[in-house]
Amino acid sequence: MFEFLLRLADLVCLSVGGVIAYRWQFGSFDLDQPFYWPAILCSLLFGMILLNGSTLYHQWRGRALRNDVARVVILWVVMFIGMALYRFALGQLDDLAFGWWCTWFVLSLGTACTTRVWVRHTGTWLRAKGVDRTTAVIVGGGRDAERLVRALSRERWAGIDILGWFDSPGGYRYLEDVPKLGDVEALVEYVDAHQIDQVWIALPMTAQAEITSVLNQLRHSTADIKCIPDFFDVRMLNHSVEKVAGLAVINLQQSPHQGAARLLKDVEDRVLSGAILLMISPLMLMIAAAVKLSSPGPVFYRQERVSWNGRSFKMLKFRSMPVDAESSTGAVWARSGESRATAVGAFLRKTSLDELPQFINVLKGDMSIVGPRPERPMFVEKFREEIPAYMQKHMVKAGITGWAQINGWRGSTDLQRRIECDLYYIENWSLALDIRIIFLTLFKGFVHRNAY
Repeated sequence: MFEFLLRLADLVCLSVGGVIAYRWQFGSFDLDQPFYWPAILCSLLFGMILLNGSTLYHQWRGRALRNDVARVVILWVVMFIGMALYRFALGQLDDLAFGWWCTWFVLSLGTACTTRVWVRHTGTWLRAKGVDRTTAVIVGGGRDAERLVRALSRERWAGIDILGWFDSPGGYRYLEDVPKLGDVEALVEYVDAHQIDQVWIALPMTAQAEITSVLNQLRHSTADIKCIPDFFDVRMLNHSVEKVAGLAVINLQQSPHQGAARLLKDVEDRVLSGAILLMISPLMLMIAAAVKLSSPGPVFYRQERVSWNGRSFKMLKFRSMPVDAESSTGAVWARSGESRATAVGAFLRKTSLDELPQFINVLKGDMSIVGPRPERPMFVEKFREEIPAYMQKHMVKAGITGWAQINGWRGSTDLQRRIECDLYYIENWSLALDIRIIFLTLFKGFVHRNAY
């Protein structure tokens, strides 16, 4: 029911948003100007193909609402870019008002996200009343089963009722608050007698023979069968399941910026960095003049840093130290009370204005506006040996600002906490999170006690 409502709602939001945007732009609902009706009809066809080809309408019990909204945003951006390219190829892009495009995008996306939130909360309310609930049993009573029960207890909106669990030979028993329904031999009889919707297999991967036996027993059952891989002791980033060449594959670690998400991130970076550079160009010219007058040497300082997939690039900064500052000391970690900086340089560092040229790096594609801060290669080699999971921060492009920076973890603060923040960003990335970080940077990211 909810799947059908979501499919219908998304298409209604798309078409109605275009009509309302036309009324906003031209003051009429008549759509008497050419090209607008065809554009809206084309969007419905393109939307049905793209949205139905996505995983947006797959089973979403247990899936976080923010992940659904993030998927809608990504698909909407890709859909509108695709439609714009199609109109451009036909030579008709200039026939459609830019204001109409923007209004249509904002209205349709806003209503699609709002509708999705409403449908989800309506579903939660109905499930609290006993409507559309799913019954499930667990095979195994170990730590994986315990984690499953705990997770579903927190996420009551998922509407999954665990009726009990079945013991396996030699299995560990951690489920004290869930009734034991018998040994695994009684599983099939119970599932058939009580019309159970789902069977969750929570056995260790080493119990291959037992898992195979359970699957063979259930081969005549109509219940959904789900298996929990016991990788809980391993830090997984953006784990998922997909089919590759017909094989079921579990992704334990992957970058969030792939496919449509990578395109969205790139568009976000290029558009915002270009706009920001236009706005701050007078300020950058004044800073460049101050740097040039404060000490001899170039305006910009180019330093090798490590970014996505461990690739090196030349990061730009306004020069804040004399040209030969590291000739005798070599590469050293910047610390509070830095004495090597010039008078102008000390001010630039304290206010983070020395970082402004990095928007050029973003425009070139070397960096992102939001992401983990990059380090120099010699420090990367040092930290990768000292800090677990340090290299995982390089699964996305390095950024000018990030989750760690707005939470105060910058400068010579605890590196372990900074890495935890970076990994949190990678695991929870969304366009909304990027916007939130950019907004908070305006208030918390420039002037900070750990900026030096």
